[in-house]
Amino acid sequence: MPRYFEDLVERETLESAARTITAADVEAFADLTGDTNQIHLSDEFARNSRFGRRVAHGAFVLSVSLGQLWREDAKRADIIALASIEKLRFAQPTFLGDSVRVRQTLVSLNAVSAEAGLVEARHEVLNQDDAVVLSYSAKLLVRRKG
Repeated sequence: MPRYFEDLVERETLESAARTITAADVEAFADLTGDTNQIHLSDEFARNSRFGRRVAHGAFVLSVSLGQLWREDAKRADIIALASIEKLRFAQPTFLGDSVRVRQTLVSLNAVSAEAGLVEARHEVLNQDDAVVLSYSAKLLVRRKG
């Protein structure tokens, strides 16, 4: 069962399970968004790029990171809405076959009404080598008790 705003603690850290990024994931995202840049879709094109292989879309990795924390049902907050994403940084590419997980640290908690609180959280998306591939701050509207 998700936790309420009152159950959260500043500086608390939650880490998600890992998820492996597949070619099928990247191809589906390209179809959905229309972003068919060949660095994402063509092995041959990517081989001749600065990365030497295919790279997952940054927006896809961001989207995956938001979903990964939602899956941590026993620990996650009862989120009403994502209010903002700030300080988004793509630190290094995420390649097909990389396994990514998210480390979320609660930075601040502010009650905004009887129904909700605003939680600011820092997110780091880490690959299988513990390297940060993406980071951002998010403000989440979280349900209060009562």
